[in-house]
Amino acid sequence: MPSYSVLDLSPVPEGSGPADAIRNTVDLAQHAEAWGYTRYWMAEHHNMTGIASAATSILIGHVAAATRTLRVGAGGVMLPNHAPLVIAEQFGTLATLYPDRIDLGLGRAPGTDMLTARALRRGMENSDRFPEDVVELMGYFAPAEEGQKVRAVPGAGTQVPVWILGSSLFGAQLAAHLGLPYAFASHFAPDALDQAVEVYRRNFRPGALNEPHFMLALNVFAADSEAEARRLRTSMQQAFINLRTGKPGPLPAPVDDITEVADPQYVAAVDHALRCTAVGDPGQVREQLAGFLKRYAPDEVILTGQIHDHAARLHSFEIAAGAMSDLNREIAACA
Repeated sequence: MPSYSVLDLSPVPEGSGPADAIRNTVDLAQHAEAWGYTRYWMAEHHNMTGIASAATSILIGHVAAATRTLRVGAGGVMLPNHAPLVIAEQFGTLATLYPDRIDLGLGRAPGTDMLTARALRRGMENSDRFPEDVVELMGYFAPAEEGQKVRAVPGAGTQVPVWILGSSLFGAQLAAHLGLPYAFASHFAPDALDQAVEVYRRNFRPGALNEPHFMLALNVFAADSEAEARRLRTSMQQAFINLRTGKPGPLPAPVDDITEVADPQYVAAVDHALRCTAVGDPGQVREQLAGFLKRYAPDEVILTGQIHDHAARLHSFEIAAGAMSDLNREIAACA
């Protein structure tokens, strides 16, 4: 049965600030724990006024301190921005503070624009070293060996679970080669999804894991009515259009008709990119999630959804949790 988790960018809605976003993140995490979600992941983005998760490891620690059993982690840390040793120390510290509750998903993109990437002190050429950096980082989490000159302290021996994140075949091939779990960014870049899943499962060889473990990312906009769910979705549609047209900002308020505030051509392009989405009332969301489970047979599903109103966002994730729980009971009954 696929477990279900949350991916939270800690969105900053129009009319609020990062402090509000972080409070909302903690509140959602606490509710997610009660609703049966397995993981709560946050993503590294920089120089974006609509996202408050730039200092990802700090926010992970904040959420882990406010919860008890939820696995908390990065979905992900953009490794080309960092020295592997620094990330090993950060996540080794988190794993020492919160044993067996910390995950580390690694991405190859900068999570920002090129000017900001240069301000992060590590140039884009480091993305070419991504496989080597992943292996180096994993080595710091292994038990220290006698005579080892460089160690992560804390970090050595923590064995923090490492995931590869991707939206192309590169990540699928690397995760398969290293025997690591793989999460695909189908919530915003699904074009290579089918091929990536096939490549990962076909080429997997035992490493950190004995068998492949695939996580599918989906957007969810759930409400008591289909009309309200589609209205909630317009915030993310607007945010995505703003990002693609070079005008990122706080998460816009929803509108009744997205075509009244955005060019229909942009709307069509964004809807194509965001097509791995379940939207509607509880029954519709349950049916759409069931379709994704049947098609891709993921080991896990990670759900996201940038919704302007925090109460509506909570309700959406509550509905989604109920749908996944129902579907898992059906799967168990048929097993």
